[in-house]
Amino acid sequence: MSSNLPSYLTISTEINSDLSKAIETLNPDKIVVLVDENTKKYCFPHLHVSVDAQIEIQSGEQYKTLETCIKIWTQLTAIGCSRKSLLINLGGGVIGDMGGFAASTYKRGMPFINIPTTLLSQVDASIGGKLGVDFEGLKNHIGVFQNPVCVIINTAFLKTLPERELKSGFAEIIKHALIRDAEQWEYLNRHSFEKINWNEIIPKSISIKSKVVQEDPFEADARKILNYGHTIGHALESHFLNSDTPLLHGEAIALGMILENEIAATVGLLSQGESAEINEFIRSVYNLNLQLPNYEMLRSHLLQDKKNDAQGIRFSLLKKIGACAHDVLVEETVLKNILK
Repeated sequence: MSSNLPSYLTISTEINSDLSKAIETLNPDKIVVLVDENTKKYCFPHLHVSVDAQIEIQSGEQYKTLETCIKIWTQLTAIGCSRKSLLINLGGGVIGDMGGFAASTYKRGMPFINIPTTLLSQVDASIGGKLGVDFEGLKNHIGVFQNPVCVIINTAFLKTLPERELKSGFAEIIKHALIRDAEQWEYLNRHSFEKINWNEIIPKSISIKSKVVQEDPFEADARKILNYGHTIGHALESHFLNSDTPLLHGEAIALGMILENEIAATVGLLSQGESAEINEFIRSVYNLNLQLPNYEMLRSHLLQDKKNDAQGIRFSLLKKIGACAHDVLVEETVLKNILK
């Protein structure tokens, strides 16, 4: 399993020792840490390394914008950072995605280290080098591919998270199992959420995603299976972003997987039995009782999905538990029936 982990990733039990080694190797002229109000309070005190400055941004997907990047770039400039300086991104997926993007574009690129502090960022955003921000209400619309110098994962940070945040990250663990590892799915299906051993399951989930990324680093082909649940999931996340009931990323993806399983069963890719088995499990974990928008309300978001082409909206859909097809063209009539 460990052979599938990216070379830049460390699953750490001694975070300060591992971080110090990485800093020593880089020998940066300045060290800046990017935090939000939560990681500043709950996570930064656990880092016992000397930094030159701290940049604080507001937490939440609604702040994952170019406007926030401008604030980061402005402060990096005021601090006097060079291309030999180091940015440490301490936080969840928003911090990692946006901090990495800001670092990769500052002076055409300064090194950065990601220390993911949420389950979602540890099993998903930390692997694959996808960086970016939302734009005009569209999820991850502006971005680049760039790997960090290193990613240091420590499960102790998960103790700072409420259950809702843990469940948000768990959606990506479910996804990884369903697209590539039937044995992992059986493990998840046999254990209640409360009984999951994170130290066991996180490396396995990372390994699944990492292997897919190694096969297709720039998402030209097979890596698209990692978008299972995300075509509708991202549209739902964008739709609810500025509402009174915004969805966490994993909650949107959980809904996306349920609806995309229904699509896969409708078009004859996935059996009705497996679709029902998966959807029953997902509903047992998540409280998904909300009024869903219909197809017309989501259409503008769906049409902006990065997998699409001139022929229409393309999905990554399960063929069976442990196997996923990509670039599946789905007729709008099918989508209207599912999203009604």
